[in-house]
Amino acid sequence: MTTDSSFRLATVSDTGALAALHDDAARWMLRHGIDQWKPGDKDADHFRRRIAEGEVWLLEAGGRIAGAYELWWDDLPAWGVRPPVAGYVHRLMTARTHAPAGSGRAMLAHAERRIAAAGRQLARLDCLSRNPRLRTYYEGAGYEVVGEEPAKRAADGSSYGVLLLEKRLPPATPAPNSLTPGARWEEAR
Repeated sequence: MTTDSSFRLATVSDTGALAALHDDAARWMLRHGIDQWKPGDKDADHFRRRIAEGEVWLLEAGGRIAGAYELWWDDLPAWGVRPPVAGYVHRLMTARTHAPAGSGRAMLAHAERRIAAAGRQLARLDCLSRNPRLRTYYEGAGYEVVGEEPAKRAADGSSYGVLLLEKRLPPATPAPNSLTPGARWEEAR
């Protein structure tokens, strides 16, 4: 990561860039034999809804969007009803042409700090059961497989299997401006 990298919450004006970032990541995955995302699956309306309902974070480097992720405070489709002890990371994506090395891990670390600052003890995510490369990546970042949801429902009604991964977070002292989950939260780095 570079010293000119920073995080900020996405705004509605970022939705087109987020959709393009997702499509670029999906095309890269397909070129590398990873069947995880499809171009066009997440459009500007998807990101507009996610911004309105929760948190979408951007990583900026050199004045450009270098990556993004969604942070949810529950995830019924994959994890079901659970006590409020976790934050859920979704759509971790980097700009393959210009994201600094280590951007994916930096975004995971940022999400983990945000989750801990909200008083939650676990960071959770999921990935397709048939994606060993992504599983290895997350395990290398300290996540462990804790289950599988064999029939997660897609927006089109189809179903697919996902591995459920989580990481226990160290307790954090919430920053003065970190509020409850879902509240707007600012951080310089």
